Amino acid sequence: MSIAIARPPWTKLGRSIESSCRKALYDFSMIDSSSPLSVALSGGKDSLSLLFLLHAISGRGFPPFHLHALHVEERFSPNGEKTKNNVTAICKELGVPLILQPFPDVKEKLECYACSRIRRKLLFTAARTIGSSTIAFAHHRDDNIQTLLMNLLQKGEFCSMLAKIKMVQYDITIIRPFIYVSEEEIIRFAHNHGFLTTSCTCPFGANTKRKSAERLVQAMEKEFPNARKNLSHSAIFYGSKKAEKTA
Repeated sequence: MSIAIARPPWTKLGRSIESSCRKALYDFSMIDSSSPLSVALSGGKDSLSLLFLLHAISGRGFPPFHLHALHVEERFSPNGEKTKNNVTAICKELGVPLILQPFPDVKEKLECYACSRIRRKLLFTAARTIGSSTIAFAHHRDDNIQTLLMNLLQKGEFCSMLAKIKMVQYDITIIRPFIYVSEEEIIRFAHNHGFLTTSCTCPFGANTKRKSAERLVQAMEKEFPNARKNLSHSAIFYGSKKAEKTA
């Protein structure tokens, strides 16, 4: 089976993404060297890029991360088995232990929110089996902007993703090392290294509120060219200040 692995030395793009990732790790004190660091590995461009970058950074300017990968097996995608085989091969090549977590049988049709909650709980359970208290998710700058707009327009709350958040109920900390990285950068990085695939093969995810929010951002950029950059800055700045107040 042919697999694509991204390793340094990087191109200019790779160095830029690594620099942004390092900045997030440092700015938000994301690394706890006392326990394994888990990566939520869906097998898409975002999570694979994060795995490759963290693997490259580990032990270089930061203590070794003792990386583990967590993969929730896909039941709704026709490519689920192919994705599982791919992430298994990649983790074996990198020497990263992989935990496969089956998705439970459900009778009702799952919407994105309910599905993501189930998947997240499965990831928390898998992390606890290896004594990991931190899970890295590959949410990037544009995910954060979309979340900000959805919360603002649907709930009237200026609230986005936090770069680092403790899930007290589960005793798990979520970190987002790609919070400064754009999706466009990730797409180019994945394309350059040969692992760019369709980002979503879920049959229920073709027309989500998140996609609507992205279309809104694109429309805003036509009138305000710096809209994406400024929304990202506002989301991160406000989120970090809010986290400081509740800490």
